[in-house]
Amino acid sequence: MRLTILINGSDPTVSHDYAVLWLDTDEHRWSREAHQGIDLPPWGELRDDNGVTTLCGPSNEAPLCTLRGLHVDRKQRVSAAQGDAAWTTLRTHAPTSGFWRLQAVDRQKVRAENSVFGN
Repeated sequence: MRLTILINGSDPTVSHDYAVLWLDTDEHRWSREAHQGIDLPPWGELRDDNGVTTLCGPSNEAPLCTLRGLHVDRKQRVSAAQGDAAWTTLRTHAPTSGFWRLQAVDRQKVRAENSVFGN
């Protein structure tokens, strides 16, 4: 299953920073589809633990971004449509907070035409 997530800063009317991510819950990986101001790498690995989804870099346990309230259960039910997000700005290494919003859910098996994921 793949989720499309939008991450915004705490006040999108003032700061237009955003990132659009695809989260592949079958492969436990994510990819950045578009962004401005929220600098995440092109892809990485994800973990889902007690209602917090953590986005990490490829082969890296250190969290880059956390999405509170986002959980997908075994029956592919998504726990929430929005919640708090936190990440570290790459340029200044400052902790930053904002929000995530669920944009789309694709429950069909997805095979990417051109995968950015390394093996």
